[in-house]
Amino acid sequence: MKKLSVAVAICAALASSYTSAEVRINGFASIVGGKSLDSDQTLYGYDDDISFKNESVFALQLSADLQEKLSATAQIVARGENDFDADFEWAYLTYEFSDELQLSAGKMRAPFYKYSDFLDVGYTYRWVRPPQSVYNLPFSTYEGLSLLYTSQIGDWDSSLQVIYGSFEDNIAVVSVNGETELNDIAGLNWSLSYDWFSARVAYFVAETTIDIENDTDAGIALNGLEATLRSSGFTDQADSIAVDEDDGAFFALGFSIDYNNILFDAEYTQFEVDNSALAEQTQYYTSLGYRMDEWLVHVTYENNDDKHDNNRYNSLTAVPQLNAGINSALEGSKAKSNVYTIGARYDFHPSAAFKIDFSRLDDDITNIETDVVAVGVDLVF
Repeated sequence: MKKLSVAVAICAALASSYTSAEVRINGFASIVGGKSLDSDQTLYGYDDDISFKNESVFALQLSADLQEKLSATAQIVARGENDFDADFEWAYLTYEFSDELQLSAGKMRAPFYKYSDFLDVGYTYRWVRPPQSVYNLPFSTYEGLSLLYTSQIGDWDSSLQVIYGSFEDNIAVVSVNGETELNDIAGLNWSLSYDWFSARVAYFVAETTIDIENDTDAGIALNGLEATLRSSGFTDQADSIAVDEDDGAFFALGFSIDYNNILFDAEYTQFEVDNSALAEQTQYYTSLGYRMDEWLVHVTYENNDDKHDNNRYNSLTAVPQLNAGINSALEGSKAKSNVYTIGARYDFHPSAAFKIDFSRLDDDITNIETDVVAVGVDLVF
């Protein structure tokens, strides 16, 4: 983790080299406070004590024109949830073959969603946070290559991006800190736009390995079940629990409308890791907004449905106790919920916006409702 002092030193070094490269420094920030309205429930990291750390962000972006069609970009982000320690979110080089074709290499944002490039820049969207039922993958960057081709197809603007790379870090999947490796990440993101309408489709695959730690009840249960299956000679069933070099796939489809004062966004995503205890995740959201001068009001509905195919159950009927354990593990990874959000945005300054959102999550598995209210100020500079 790079500390802020290191980040400032790098900024100073880049700025001092202006004789050899034109360096631009931009920044953004979000100061967000929120709390759960339920004394015994948490959502988006909030409990019933107000917090201004969970979703607050400060960042600097440095862009250097190195001449001869070569440029460098770095983004340094400090998140409240990480005690505002600064880290390099992006760091990559770009070479422009032409006005239409460019190749980037380094650490970049993975283009999973419509707002992926602006995921941390709250000023660019209407919510306090993007709909989390969809924007829920526990990582957002990769290291590798990106080839971007922009063109015209008739009257339509087309943007086709192809990526290849890898990801390695500790992320929260089942356990709190699971060492995760995604190798051979490959896929494409294609966007089309015409006047007030735009649409996109994306598809990515990766070889997925997740080391589940014994730091949660679910992690302990899964590891215990896998060990019991292996020691009992049921290797195939144990392999169907472990996440070890399994094929993962992510699909996304969405469209947007910005017509007069009416805004509409919808995105659908599906994520699955074959032959693992992870459930197939299917999510979507729809969001309607209305712009009134400096004000924008919106309402959003989100749906999340994580489950396994029925044919994965009862795979070991000859041993009822172990069969029950497998079924319990598959059931434990299920999730089904809905989120309703109403909110407003007020652009009180050309470079700043105030937002307030009220969200209610209905968990169909536990039949528990959780309400969260959050307010924030988003800045760009």
